[in-house]
Amino acid sequence: MTRRQIERVSRGRTLTPEEAGRYRQLRADIERDKPVINAEIYHQLAEQRELAGVFAELKETRDALGLSLENIQDRSGIKVSELAKLEDGQPTNLTLDMLRTYAQAVGKRILVTVADAPESVGAGR
Repeated sequence: MTRRQIERVSRGRTLTPEEAGRYRQLRADIERDKPVINAEIYHQLAEQRELAGVFAELKETRDALGLSLENIQDRSGIKVSELAKLEDGQPTNLTLDMLRTYAQAVGKRILVTVADAPESVGAGR
């Protein structure tokens, strides 16, 4: 299918000139916004990697102490299923309090630092 056909056909029907114009405008808007969207995605991925490193360190400490997830549940009140998700980097409803509680359960503490965000992230907010 040629580019001309793709622009004029959507879901098996021919687009009106107005519809084709809206699609072209949407594509242009997306292309314009891509750098900001990508910067936000990269920023979020970096934060996830940072958190994954924190949980890897807490898991190492837990293992070194010979503690099971059940032991941490008893000490922290955090369910084993949530602890397993946190350690595996799976999505969960993580709170700073949960992170602090887990760290305390293995004899650690969490330090929080505030830093400037990359300039492109949050610029439109």
